[in-house]
Amino acid sequence: MNLERAHVLITRTDNIGDVVLTLPLAGYLKQRFPNMRISFLCREYAAPMVRCCKALDAVVAIEQIQDMTEELKLSDIDIIIFGKPDKALAKAAKDAGIRHRVGTSHRWFHWLYCNRLAHFSRVKSDLHEAQLNFKLLEPLGIRHIPSLDEIPALYQLAAPPYHGTPELPRDRFHVVLHPKSNGNGREWPVSHFTALARLLQPHERVRLWVTGSPREGEWLAQHAPELLAQPNVSNVCGKFSLGELTAFIGAADGLIASGTGPLHLSAALGQRTLGLFPPIKPIDPARWGALGKRAQVLCKPTGCGSCSDPQQCACMANITPEDVRDVVVQWEAATFAATAAR
Repeated sequence: MNLERAHVLITRTDNIGDVVLTLPLAGYLKQRFPNMRISFLCREYAAPMVRCCKALDAVVAIEQIQDMTEELKLSDIDIIIFGKPDKALAKAAKDAGIRHRVGTSHRWFHWLYCNRLAHFSRVKSDLHEAQLNFKLLEPLGIRHIPSLDEIPALYQLAAPPYHGTPELPRDRFHVVLHPKSNGNGREWPVSHFTALARLLQPHERVRLWVTGSPREGEWLAQHAPELLAQPNVSNVCGKFSLGELTAFIGAADGLIASGTGPLHLSAALGQRTLGLFPPIKPIDPARWGALGKRAQVLCKPTGCGSCSDPQQCACMANITPEDVRDVVVQWEAATFAATAAR
C-alpha cells in the first residue's frame, strides 16, 4: 500500500467535540505523508468548522450526498477510516469497492464490511480520546500514539476572520461562557456561572459572553435569568452558526465550559481555555480534558461517588466560582501586562 500518494477519507458524523478530537489524525497523516490527499466526511453543520483545518484537502457534508455508494464509486478514495462506526456508511464503502476500509472490531457490522480492523476498547483504555483515535491507523501499519503534548500542533485548526458582530473592543477582556453541553457530560451548575459573573463585576475590563444553541438559550432564559441579567454578561445564544462561533471564539480572549464541543474547539484553536470536569472515569480530564497550547483544567481530586443525577453533580459543584474567577483574573492580568510591555 503506497500511503504517500493515497487518498484517505476520514468519517466523523457526530458531535463537535468528537469531530475536533479526530482532526489530529489528519494533521499527523499530512505531516508524515505530505503528498497524501485527505478528505473528511462530517455533518453539514460541522463542515464550516472542519474546513478551518489546514491538513484537509476536502470536506464533504454527508447531507449533500444522495447516493453514498455511487458517490464513493465515482471517487478515487483508496482508504476510508470510520472515526464513528456507521453501518450504512460501511456497507456503502464495501459496495463501492473502496480497497481499504478501516473500523473498530468492537462493532459487529465492521466484521462484515471492513477489511482492516482495529482491535482496541475505548471503554477500558486510559488514553485520551484524541490518542485513542490513532488506534485506527494501526491496520495501516502505523503504530504511533502521540503524547498529549504533541496533540495541539496536530489540530492544524485556524479560526476564520471575525467580522465584528457583535463588536469585541480590544480594551476589554472577552470571555466566552458555554454553560450547557447538549446533554453530554456533567455540567457546572448555572448558579455557579451566575456567581462567577458577580465575582467578576469589580474587574471592569472583563466582558462575559454566553453562548449556546437556540434551545439552550431558551433553557437558560427560563432557568438562569439572573445570569443573563448581569450587567457584565451578553447573551448570544443561537446567534451563530458553527463557522461563526469558531470565528467568535478565535477573536475572544478565553472560554470556559465543561466537557462539550466548544471547549475542544477553543483548545484546538489555541485559545485560552478552561475545562471544568468531574474526577469520574470515563468522563474525567484524562479521557476528555481540553488539549491545547493554552488549555487548562479544573477538577477536584475527590469525587462524590454517588451522583445519581448528572445535572446535579456534586463533583462539579465542588469547583467553586472563586476557583474559576481566579483563573480569569490571571488571564486578564497576563494579557494586559503583555500589552503594556509592547
